[in-house]
Amino acid sequence: MSTGIGKTPFFRLLLPLTAGIVVCYYLPEFSLISKYLTGATGLILILFSLFVKKEYRFKFRWLFGAGLFLFIFSLSQLQYQQQEQHAQFSFSENEQYYLGTITDIPETKPRTIAYNVKINNPSEKKVILYIQQSEQAWELEPGDEIVFSARIQPFKNFDDAGDFDYPRYMKIKGYSGSAYIPETAWRKTGRSSFSITSASQKFRVKALDFYKSFEPDKDAYAFTSALTLGYKEDLTDSMQEAFRVSGTAHVLAVSGLHVGIIYIVINMLFSFLGKQGSTYVIRQLLIIVVLWFYVFVAGMSASIFRAAIMLTINCTAKIFNRRGFTYNTLAAAAFFILIYRPFSLFDVSFQMSFGAVFAILFFQPKLNVLYTPTCKVVKYIYNLFTVSLSAQLGVFPLVLFYFGTFPTYFFITNLFVVPLVGLIIYALVPLIILNLFSSFNIWLIDFLNTVFHWIVKTFVETTFHIVYIAETLPFAQISDINITVVQLILLVFFIFISGYWLFTRRSRSLLAALSTFLLLLLTFTYSLIIK
Repeated sequence: MSTGIGKTPFFRLLLPLTAGIVVCYYLPEFSLISKYLTGATGLILILFSLFVKKEYRFKFRWLFGAGLFLFIFSLSQLQYQQQEQHAQFSFSENEQYYLGTITDIPETKPRTIAYNVKINNPSEKKVILYIQQSEQAWELEPGDEIVFSARIQPFKNFDDAGDFDYPRYMKIKGYSGSAYIPETAWRKTGRSSFSITSASQKFRVKALDFYKSFEPDKDAYAFTSALTLGYKEDLTDSMQEAFRVSGTAHVLAVSGLHVGIIYIVINMLFSFLGKQGSTYVIRQLLIIVVLWFYVFVAGMSASIFRAAIMLTINCTAKIFNRRGFTYNTLAAAAFFILIYRPFSLFDVSFQMSFGAVFAILFFQPKLNVLYTPTCKVVKYIYNLFTVSLSAQLGVFPLVLFYFGTFPTYFFITNLFVVPLVGLIIYALVPLIILNLFSSFNIWLIDFLNTVFHWIVKTFVETTFHIVYIAETLPFAQISDINITVVQLILLVFFIFISGYWLFTRRSRSLLAALSTFLLLLLTFTYSLIIK
């Protein structure tokens, strides 16, 4: 697999796209002029390249590429500013009446219920309403239309937020503001609007109710709901803290890992369709359909979307006899996501998911070359080892930068927890299917239902034991680590350049790695002197 830019056309498209978003974010005044100037210049260069005489086309072949670069650079700025304007809100000092639609499953607070609401008038904006708890409030469902009176306010930083910029975080998520709604300041209109998002959330509620029919204990239900449907409402603070300290918090949020496991399960289910011919095409199409159905059931979160787009591109490439997942596939997924939603570039989960996948593509093939097990069990364990190590190398700098913490035993815990998570999901699939036919009272179905229920329960309990033990170990977490943007960039370069040198043994790579490491040390020394 070549990493050359020439073999990754989408990477070349991604560069001007991200450059335009960064300029728009950090230099908004400059972008007001540059977006039109660069766009016009780009179009002129593209048009000029089309009319170049045949004998001069090779000499001026750069014109089209330069024009396309400038045009995408301009387009990304226009898209960014459009999204920014969409999130802006004209805040009023007085209460006003609004018409809105519930878009998500609510989150319970001590005295209120937090609802994500899309305001329908005067223009479509996303806000968070903290509605006073009442019997009426509990009955609200995704898709329900409400009229309410409120003074919507901009988001503010918490007193103990530290360096965390909460307004910026909510802006990236697409929310304009929030408001507290007393019991008497709202009512249902009786109408219900249909949308893919609201339909997804309603289906998600039914899926949660279906899980409850298994009669699991509270912690097991909370864990499986978070694991498969991304629903974290029932997770206790102690459970979330244990997973965070142990370095396994990522399994509680439906992400690329979970979608990848679902993809493997689906691929196995349709393996009877073969590996070539028309049946293979049908197999890939069925995988895409089932994969997006899972996205629909799991609530259509951004992280699931990203993973599904990557795998859809991968399946499409296989249909046309292209190579599997590559750097170009990854770049294509990032390109389409950022074109649709430029704010995603500054989303931590976006950065971490793509950082993890890029690191897996970069490191894992090289690690697999070092050792090739013959035993299938050993091969599975070693592949798990290489995937986990590669992914952690990709997200490690970002974890330090954003959270200032480092779970000391993350690698050991993930080595056990990740395969257990996979086994839980594998066992849940037949358990769900069997429960659909439980009403027939067939002894074999009842027996298999009992077996798979026991398997899921055992694996969940084992996962809890590992996580809680890891949390109690000495020096389980190193805290208060602060690195700058410059240090983050240098650390990323050092990790990947060092990895490249370890596998190629090229002197230039070693020199570059040492130079990067020295610069990194100098920045830390400078920070200590300043303090």
